[in-house]
Amino acid sequence: MNKRVLIAGESWVKHISHIKGFDIFTSCEYETGITWLKEALEKNGFEVVHLPGHEVADGFPFTAKELAAYGAVALSDIGANSLLLSGDTFNRSKVMPNRLEVVREYVEQGGGFAMIGGYLSFAGIDGKARYADTAVDEILPVKIANVDDRVEKPEGITPVTTEEGHPMMQGIGAWPHFLGYNRTTLRPEGRLLASVGKDPFVSVRLVGKGRTAAFASDCAPHWGPQEFVEWANYPLFWSRFFGWLCGE
Repeated sequence: MNKRVLIAGESWVKHISHIKGFDIFTSCEYETGITWLKEALEKNGFEVVHLPGHEVADGFPFTAKELAAYGAVALSDIGANSLLLSGDTFNRSKVMPNRLEVVREYVEQGGGFAMIGGYLSFAGIDGKARYADTAVDEILPVKIANVDDRVEKPEGITPVTTEEGHPMMQGIGAWPHFLGYNRTTLRPEGRLLASVGKDPFVSVRLVGKGRTAAFASDCAPHWGPQEFVEWANYPLFWSRFFGWLCGE
């Protein structure tokens, strides 16, 4: 089993305006949310390659052959535009591969692919993630909406495992609460492993020779609160999640 995993996204830059009376100045901060997931996987023998959001446009592989170096690929809180609009296309008007189609080809040939939720996953805030009706949408176990799909739950909401016997869910036990998720619809080809409210939370699907999975909430704050990232079974769940995608 190839336990090398590519995770694209899960980073952001904040441009902050400071207004003090007559004067104004700006500052920038760079942050990531990958630490907990990366550490959890590495503790369980995975090699994790993290491609930050600002590097995705030109750094994400352009061919299925390149992606085949990984047992699984995940997009986490990174919108479709970052994969569709490379520097060559956006700045130099060059024809380039559609990397959403490349991901589908990679999966059909035997790769594992997952989308992990967030403000720029699935449809995302204001619909800006824009994965609906794309090649990635077509291979996921869930159908992505064409509108803002966020469900904010400041009071907390707790997922429920629906299929404890699946390899991904064995030994997971009771879930901690979450503060929100992306609302999707289970496809007929999808298999529901956990639900949140009336919606899919964890789902999987076989596509060609490969596998796909959808995790409807965040792998880190804010939707995935400290109670989640510090959950005793956080490393177990993610190692099972990516292990299944890698063909375990």
